Amino acid sequence: MMSPTLHVPGQDQIRRAPKVLLHDHLDGGLRPGTIVELAAVNGYEGLPETDADKLGIWFREAADSGSLERYLETFAHTCAVMQTREALVRVAAECAEDLAADGVVYAEVRYAPEQHLEAGLSLEEVVEAVNEGFREGERRARQDGNRIRVGALLTAMRHAARSLEIAELANRYREQGVVGFDIAGAEAGFPPTRHLDAFEYLKRENNHFTIHAGEAFGLPSIWQAIQWCGADRLGHGVRIIDDIEVAEDGSVKLGRLASYVRDKRIPLELCPTSNLQTGAAASYAEHPIGLLRRLHFRATVNTDNRLMSGTSMSREFEKLTETFGYTLDDMQWFTVNAMKSAFIPFDERLAMISDVIKPGYAELKSEWLFEQTAATSVSTSVAG
Repeated sequence: MMSPTLHVPGQDQIRRAPKVLLHDHLDGGLRPGTIVELAAVNGYEGLPETDADKLGIWFREAADSGSLERYLETFAHTCAVMQTREALVRVAAECAEDLAADGVVYAEVRYAPEQHLEAGLSLEEVVEAVNEGFREGERRARQDGNRIRVGALLTAMRHAARSLEIAELANRYREQGVVGFDIAGAEAGFPPTRHLDAFEYLKRENNHFTIHAGEAFGLPSIWQAIQWCGADRLGHGVRIIDDIEVAEDGSVKLGRLASYVRDKRIPLELCPTSNLQTGAAASYAEHPIGLLRRLHFRATVNTDNRLMSGTSMSREFEKLTETFGYTLDDMQWFTVNAMKSAFIPFDERLAMISDVIKPGYAELKSEWLFEQTAATSVSTSVAG
Protein backbone atom coordinates (compact mmCIF):
# COMPACT_ATOMS: atom_id res chain seq x y z
CA MET A 1 0.00 0.00 0.00
CA MET A 2 1.47 3.35 -1.04
CA SER A 3 1.69 5.82 1.82
CA PRO A 4 -0.18 9.07 1.05
CA THR A 5 2.50 11.01 2.91
CA LEU A 6 4.83 10.37 -0.03
CA HIS A 7 2.62 12.59 -2.17
CA VAL A 8 4.13 15.58 -0.33
CA PRO A 9 6.56 16.99 -2.91
CA GLY A 10 10.23 17.53 -2.26
CA GLN A 11 12.22 20.65 -3.10
CA ASP A 12 13.04 19.55 -6.64
CA GLN A 13 9.46 18.75 -7.53
CA ILE A 14 8.25 22.02 -6.00
CA ARG A 15 10.76 23.97 -8.06
CA ARG A 16 9.80 22.17 -11.29
CA ALA A 17 6.05 22.45 -10.67
CA PRO A 18 4.33 25.12 -12.81
CA LYS A 19 3.49 28.08 -10.60
CA VAL A 20 1.44 31.26 -11.06
CA LEU A 21 2.30 34.49 -9.27
CA LEU A 22 -0.16 37.38 -8.92
CA HIS A 23 1.42 39.54 -6.22
CA ASP A 24 5.07 40.43 -6.72
CA HIS A 25 6.66 43.89 -6.56
CA LEU A 26 9.33 44.71 -9.13
CA ASP A 27 11.20 46.97 -6.69
CA GLY A 28 11.01 44.23 -4.06
CA GLY A 29 12.74 41.54 -6.09
CA LEU A 30 16.08 42.93 -7.25
CA ARG A 31 19.21 40.82 -7.11
CA PRO A 32 21.53 42.26 -4.42
CA GLY A 33 24.43 42.23 -6.87
CA THR A 34 22.40 44.26 -9.34
CA ILE A 35 21.63 46.87 -6.68
CA VAL A 36 25.34 47.24 -5.88
CA GLU A 37 26.27 47.57 -9.55
CA LEU A 38 23.51 50.03 -10.40
CA ALA A 39 24.34 52.14 -7.34
CA ALA A 40 27.95 52.40 -8.51
CA VAL A 41 26.96 53.29 -12.08
CA ASN A 42 24.43 55.92 -11.01
CA GLY A 43 26.39 57.40 -8.12
CA TYR A 44 23.98 56.36 -5.37
CA GLU A 45 25.89 56.31 -2.08
CA GLY A 46 23.09 55.50 0.35
CA LEU A 47 23.40 51.72 0.44
CA PRO A 48 23.90 50.28 3.94
CA GLU A 49 26.23 47.61 2.48
CA THR A 50 28.21 47.42 -0.76
CA ASP A 51 28.94 43.70 -0.58
CA ALA A 52 26.13 41.86 -2.39
CA ASP A 53 25.83 39.01 0.12
CA LYS A 54 25.82 41.35 3.11
CA LEU A 55 23.33 43.63 1.38
CA GLY A 56 20.94 40.74 0.82
CA ILE A 57 21.13 39.87 4.51
CA TRP A 58 20.57 43.52 5.46
CA PHE A 59 17.36 43.71 3.41
CA ARG A 60 15.94 40.58 5.00
CA GLU A 61 16.82 41.66 8.53
CA ALA A 62 15.55 45.21 8.05
CA ALA A 63 12.27 43.89 6.68
CA ASP A 64 11.92 41.34 9.50
CA SER A 65 10.59 43.92 11.94
CA GLY A 66 6.92 43.06 12.38
CA SER A 67 5.98 46.53 11.11
CA LEU A 68 4.59 47.29 7.65
CA GLU A 69 5.87 50.87 7.85
CA ARG A 70 9.45 49.72 8.63
CA TYR A 71 9.17 47.06 5.94
CA LEU A 72 8.27 49.72 3.37
CA GLU A 73 11.33 51.83 4.27
CA THR A 74 13.65 49.29 2.62
CA PHE A 75 12.26 50.27 -0.78
CA ALA A 76 14.05 53.62 -0.69
CA HIS A 77 17.25 51.83 -1.71
CA THR A 78 15.82 49.72 -4.52
CA CYS A 79 13.87 52.61 -6.01
CA ALA A 80 16.99 54.80 -5.83
CA VAL A 81 18.79 52.56 -8.34
CA MET A 82 15.77 52.22 -10.66
CA GLN A 83 15.70 55.73 -12.10
CA THR A 84 17.11 55.24 -15.60
CA ARG A 85 15.79 53.44 -18.64
CA GLU A 86 18.75 51.05 -18.65
CA ALA A 87 18.26 50.16 -15.00
CA LEU A 88 14.54 49.50 -15.44
CA VAL A 89 15.10 47.29 -18.48
CA ARG A 90 17.76 45.31 -16.62
CA VAL A 91 15.75 44.87 -13.42
CA ALA A 92 12.60 43.80 -15.32
CA ALA A 93 14.52 41.33 -17.49
CA GLU A 94 16.22 39.77 -14.47
CA CYS A 95 12.87 39.55 -12.69
CA ALA A 96 11.37 37.51 -15.53
CA GLU A 97 14.48 35.31 -15.71
CA ASP A 98 14.50 34.62 -11.98
CA LEU A 99 10.81 33.77 -11.84
CA ALA A 100 11.06 31.46 -14.85
CA ALA A 101 14.05 29.66 -13.34
CA ASP A 102 11.89 29.05 -10.27
CA GLY A 103 9.14 27.37 -12.30
CA VAL A 104 6.78 30.34 -12.57
CA VAL A 105 4.93 30.11 -15.89
CA TYR A 106 2.74 33.18 -15.50
CA ALA A 107 3.34 36.27 -13.36
CA GLU A 108 1.77 39.66 -12.82
CA VAL A 109 4.48 41.97 -11.51
CA ARG A 110 3.55 45.37 -10.12
CA TYR A 111 5.42 48.62 -9.77
CA ALA A 112 4.66 52.32 -9.28
CA PRO A 113 5.77 54.39 -12.31
CA GLU A 114 5.61 57.58 -10.23
CA GLN A 115 8.53 56.31 -8.13
CA HIS A 116 10.95 56.20 -11.07
CA LEU A 117 10.92 59.79 -12.32
CA GLU A 118 13.82 61.33 -10.39
CA ALA A 119 16.30 61.16 -13.31
CA GLY A 120 13.91 62.78 -15.75
CA LEU A 121 12.00 59.86 -17.22
CA SER A 122 8.36 60.38 -18.10
CA LEU A 123 5.66 58.00 -16.91
CA GLU A 124 5.38 56.61 -20.42
CA GLU A 125 9.14 56.04 -20.68
CA VAL A 126 9.07 54.12 -17.39
CA VAL A 127 6.30 51.82 -18.59
CA GLU A 128 7.96 51.22 -21.95
CA ALA A 129 11.31 50.43 -20.33
CA VAL A 130 9.78 47.90 -17.93
CA ASN A 131 7.76 46.30 -20.71
CA GLU A 132 10.93 46.00 -22.81
CA GLY A 133 12.68 44.36 -19.89
CA PHE A 134 9.93 41.82 -19.34
CA ARG A 135 10.00 40.84 -23.03
CA GLU A 136 13.78 40.50 -22.91
CA GLY A 137 13.54 38.38 -19.76
CA GLU A 138 10.96 36.13 -21.38
CA ARG A 139 13.30 35.69 -24.37
CA ARG A 140 16.29 34.82 -22.16
CA ALA A 141 14.16 32.37 -20.19
CA ARG A 142 13.21 30.55 -23.40
CA GLN A 143 16.88 30.29 -24.30
CA ASP A 144 17.45 28.63 -20.92
CA GLY A 145 14.66 26.14 -21.54
CA ASN A 146 12.09 27.89 -19.34
CA ARG A 147 8.78 29.45 -20.30
CA ILE A 148 7.11 32.42 -18.67
CA ARG A 149 4.61 35.12 -19.52
CA VAL A 150 4.79 38.33 -17.51
CA GLY A 151 2.09 40.99 -17.30
CA ALA A 152 2.58 44.35 -15.61
CA LEU A 153 0.34 45.93 -13.00
CA LEU A 154 0.73 49.69 -12.66
CA THR A 155 0.54 50.80 -9.05
CA ALA A 156 -0.44 54.16 -7.62
CA MET A 157 0.81 55.09 -4.17
CA ARG A 158 -2.11 55.47 -1.80
CA HIS A 159 -0.54 58.40 0.10
CA ALA A 160 -0.11 60.38 -3.15
CA ALA A 161 -2.62 62.02 -5.48
CA ARG A 162 -1.75 60.53 -8.87
CA SER A 163 -4.01 57.48 -8.91
CA LEU A 164 -6.28 58.67 -11.72
CA GLU A 165 -3.25 59.59 -13.82
CA ILE A 166 -1.73 56.13 -13.27
CA ALA A 167 -5.08 54.44 -13.99
CA GLU A 168 -5.27 56.29 -17.30
CA LEU A 169 -1.69 55.21 -18.03
CA ALA A 170 -2.59 51.57 -17.33
CA ASN A 171 -5.51 51.86 -19.70
CA ARG A 172 -3.38 53.33 -22.50
CA TYR A 173 -0.88 50.47 -22.28
CA ARG A 174 -3.37 47.64 -21.78
CA GLU A 175 -2.61 46.21 -25.24
CA GLN A 176 1.14 46.47 -24.68
CA GLY A 177 1.75 44.24 -21.67
CA VAL A 178 0.00 46.13 -18.87
CA VAL A 179 -2.80 43.92 -17.56
CA GLY A 180 -4.19 46.00 -14.69
CA PHE A 181 -3.92 48.55 -11.90
CA ASP A 182 -3.23 48.53 -8.16
CA ILE A 183 -2.81 50.87 -5.22
CA ALA A 184 -0.16 50.20 -2.58
CA GLY A 185 1.57 51.73 0.41
CA ALA A 186 0.69 52.16 4.07
CA GLU A 187 -2.98 51.29 4.65
CA ALA A 188 -3.60 53.06 7.96
CA GLY A 189 -4.81 56.60 7.30
CA PHE A 190 -4.95 56.09 3.54
CA PRO A 191 -8.17 54.18 2.76
CA PRO A 192 -8.84 53.00 -0.80
CA THR A 193 -11.86 55.30 -0.98
CA ARG A 194 -9.43 58.22 -1.41
CA HIS A 195 -8.92 56.92 -4.96
CA LEU A 196 -12.52 56.36 -6.02
CA ASP A 197 -12.13 58.47 -9.16
CA ALA A 198 -9.44 56.09 -10.43
CA PHE A 199 -11.51 53.00 -9.73
CA GLU A 200 -14.64 54.49 -11.28
CA TYR A 201 -12.63 55.35 -14.39
CA LEU A 202 -11.25 51.80 -14.68
CA LYS A 203 -14.70 50.29 -14.30
CA ARG A 204 -16.04 52.53 -17.06
CA GLU A 205 -13.15 51.35 -19.25
CA ASN A 206 -13.83 47.70 -18.40
CA ASN A 207 -10.32 47.35 -17.02
CA HIS A 208 -9.02 45.25 -14.14
CA PHE A 209 -7.66 46.28 -10.77
CA THR A 210 -6.55 44.82 -7.48
CA ILE A 211 -6.24 46.73 -4.20
CA HIS A 212 -3.82 46.23 -1.33
CA ALA A 213 -6.25 45.65 1.54
CA GLY A 214 -6.55 43.59 4.68
CA GLU A 215 -2.82 43.39 5.42
CA ALA A 216 -1.88 45.95 8.07
CA PHE A 217 -5.44 47.20 8.39
CA GLY A 218 -8.46 45.06 9.09
CA LEU A 219 -11.95 44.34 7.82
CA PRO A 220 -12.93 47.95 7.01
CA SER A 221 -10.08 48.04 4.48
CA ILE A 222 -11.37 44.88 2.80
CA TRP A 223 -14.98 46.05 2.85
CA GLN A 224 -14.12 49.40 1.27
CA ALA A 225 -11.92 47.78 -1.39
CA ILE A 226 -14.76 45.49 -2.45
CA GLN A 227 -18.00 47.35 -1.81
CA TRP A 228 -16.95 50.95 -2.44
CA CYS A 229 -14.18 50.50 -4.98
CA GLY A 230 -15.14 47.28 -6.74
CA ALA A 231 -11.78 45.48 -6.57
CA ASP A 232 -11.43 42.37 -8.73
CA ARG A 233 -8.88 40.91 -6.28
CA LEU A 234 -7.58 41.65 -2.79
CA GLY A 235 -3.87 42.30 -2.41
CA HIS A 236 -3.21 40.16 0.69
CA GLY A 237 -6.71 40.13 2.21
CA VAL A 238 -5.30 37.99 5.00
CA ARG A 239 -7.28 39.86 7.67
CA ILE A 240 -10.51 38.36 6.36
CA ILE A 241 -9.74 35.85 9.11
CA ASP A 242 -11.05 38.46 11.56
CA ASP A 243 -14.55 37.72 10.26
CA ILE A 244 -14.29 33.96 10.78
CA GLU A 245 -15.01 32.30 14.13
CA VAL A 246 -13.60 28.89 14.97
CA ALA A 247 -15.27 27.19 17.95
CA GLU A 248 -13.52 24.87 20.37
CA ASP A 249 -15.10 21.86 18.64
CA GLY A 250 -13.59 22.96 15.33
CA SER A 251 -16.81 24.20 13.79
CA VAL A 252 -16.51 27.38 11.75
CA LYS A 253 -18.85 30.35 11.37
CA LEU A 254 -18.30 32.94 8.66
CA GLY A 255 -19.37 36.54 9.12
CA ARG A 256 -21.20 38.34 6.34
CA LEU A 257 -18.11 39.87 4.78
CA ALA A 258 -16.15 36.59 4.84
CA SER A 259 -19.15 34.78 3.36
CA TYR A 260 -19.41 37.38 0.62
CA VAL A 261 -15.72 37.10 -0.25
CA ARG A 262 -15.93 33.31 -0.42
CA ASP A 263 -19.28 33.16 -2.23
CA LYS A 264 -18.23 35.73 -4.85
CA ARG A 265 -14.91 33.90 -5.35
CA ILE A 266 -12.93 37.09 -4.77
CA PRO A 267 -9.26 36.11 -5.07
CA LEU A 268 -6.97 36.58 -2.06
CA GLU A 269 -3.35 37.33 -2.96
CA LEU A 270 -1.86 35.72 0.14
CA CYS A 271 1.86 36.20 0.86
CA PRO A 272 2.76 33.98 3.85
CA THR A 273 6.39 34.96 4.51
CA SER A 274 5.73 38.66 3.99
CA ASN A 275 2.72 38.46 6.30
CA LEU A 276 4.94 37.06 9.04
CA GLN A 277 7.40 39.92 8.58
CA THR A 278 4.75 42.62 8.79
CA GLY A 279 2.97 41.08 11.76
CA ALA A 280 -0.16 39.95 9.91
CA ALA A 281 0.51 36.38 11.12
CA ALA A 282 2.61 35.01 13.96
CA SER A 283 3.91 31.84 12.26
CA TYR A 284 3.39 29.69 9.21
CA ALA A 285 1.31 27.28 11.29
CA GLU A 286 -0.92 30.15 12.44
CA HIS A 287 -1.19 31.77 9.03
CA PRO A 288 -4.84 31.93 7.91
CA ILE A 289 -4.00 30.27 4.59
CA GLY A 290 -4.48 26.86 6.22
CA LEU A 291 -8.06 27.61 7.26
CA LEU A 292 -8.85 29.56 4.09
CA ARG A 293 -7.70 26.59 2.00
CA ARG A 294 -9.86 24.24 4.04
CA LEU A 295 -12.88 26.54 3.63
CA HIS A 296 -12.31 26.80 -0.13
CA PHE A 297 -11.76 30.53 -0.39
CA ARG A 298 -10.16 31.63 -3.68
CA ALA A 299 -6.74 31.58 -2.01
CA THR A 300 -3.52 32.04 -3.96
CA VAL A 301 0.15 31.85 -2.91
CA ASN A 302 2.49 34.76 -3.65
CA THR A 303 5.92 36.19 -2.84
CA ASP A 304 5.19 39.93 -2.37
CA ASN A 305 8.85 41.03 -2.19
CA ARG A 306 11.39 38.32 -2.92
CA LEU A 307 14.41 40.37 -1.85
CA MET A 308 13.03 41.65 1.45
CA SER A 309 11.54 38.29 2.37
CA GLY A 310 14.44 36.21 1.06
CA THR A 311 11.86 34.11 -0.72
CA SER A 312 10.62 32.66 -3.97
CA MET A 313 7.49 30.85 -5.05
CA SER A 314 9.25 27.55 -4.45
CA ARG A 315 10.24 28.59 -0.94
CA GLU A 316 6.68 29.67 -0.15
CA PHE A 317 5.36 26.27 -1.19
CA GLU A 318 8.16 24.50 0.67
CA LYS A 319 7.08 26.23 3.88
CA LEU A 320 3.44 25.38 3.25
CA THR A 321 4.14 21.72 2.52
CA GLU A 322 6.30 21.49 5.65
CA THR A 323 3.64 23.17 7.78
CA PHE A 324 0.38 21.78 6.41
CA GLY A 325 1.52 18.63 4.61
CA TYR A 326 0.29 19.99 1.29
CA THR A 327 0.56 17.65 -1.67
CA LEU A 328 0.97 18.22 -5.38
CA ASP A 329 -2.82 18.28 -5.55
CA ASP A 330 -2.87 21.19 -3.11
CA MET A 331 -0.17 23.00 -5.08
CA GLN A 332 -2.18 22.51 -8.25
CA TRP A 333 -5.31 23.83 -6.50
CA PHE A 334 -3.53 27.04 -5.48
CA THR A 335 -1.98 27.40 -8.93
CA VAL A 336 -5.24 26.93 -10.82
CA ASN A 337 -6.90 29.40 -8.45
CA ALA A 338 -4.25 31.96 -9.35
CA MET A 339 -4.52 31.35 -13.09
CA LYS A 340 -8.30 31.64 -12.94
CA SER A 341 -7.84 35.00 -11.20
CA ALA A 342 -5.29 36.49 -13.63
CA PHE A 343 -6.12 39.63 -15.59
CA ILE A 344 -5.58 38.21 -19.08
CA PRO A 345 -8.51 37.08 -21.28
CA PHE A 346 -10.48 34.00 -20.28
CA ASP A 347 -9.46 31.87 -23.26
CA GLU A 348 -5.78 32.56 -22.54
CA ARG A 349 -6.21 31.64 -18.87
CA LEU A 350 -8.00 28.45 -19.87
CA ALA A 351 -5.22 27.54 -22.28
CA MET A 352 -2.59 28.03 -19.56
CA ILE A 353 -4.54 25.78 -17.20
CA SER A 354 -5.28 23.07 -19.77
CA ASP A 355 -2.04 23.09 -21.75
CA VAL A 356 0.61 24.07 -19.21
CA ILE A 357 -0.46 23.75 -15.56
CA LYS A 358 -2.46 20.51 -15.51
CA PRO A 359 -0.03 18.62 -17.78
CA GLY A 360 2.88 19.85 -15.65
CA TYR A 361 1.37 18.51 -12.45
CA ALA A 362 0.27 15.29 -14.16
CA GLU A 363 3.90 14.68 -15.16
CA LEU A 364 5.12 15.24 -11.61
CA LYS A 365 2.47 12.91 -10.21
CA SER A 366 3.36 10.24 -12.75
CA GLU A 367 7.00 10.50 -11.65
CA TRP A 368 5.90 9.74 -8.11
CA LEU A 369 3.78 6.78 -9.20
CA PHE A 370 6.62 5.23 -11.19
CA GLU A 371 9.05 5.80 -8.33
CA GLN A 372 6.66 4.02 -5.97
CA THR A 373 6.21 1.16 -8.42
CA ALA A 374 9.97 0.77 -8.72
CA ALA A 375 10.41 0.92 -4.96
CA THR A 376 7.70 -1.70 -4.46
CA SER A 377 9.31 -3.99 -7.07
CA VAL A 378 12.69 -3.74 -5.37
CA SER A 379 11.15 -4.38 -1.96
CA THR A 380 9.27 -7.44 -3.25
CA SER A 381 12.41 -8.77 -4.97
CA VAL A 382 14.49 -8.42 -1.80
CA ALA A 383 11.77 -10.05 0.29
CA GLY A 384 11.56 -12.93 -2.18
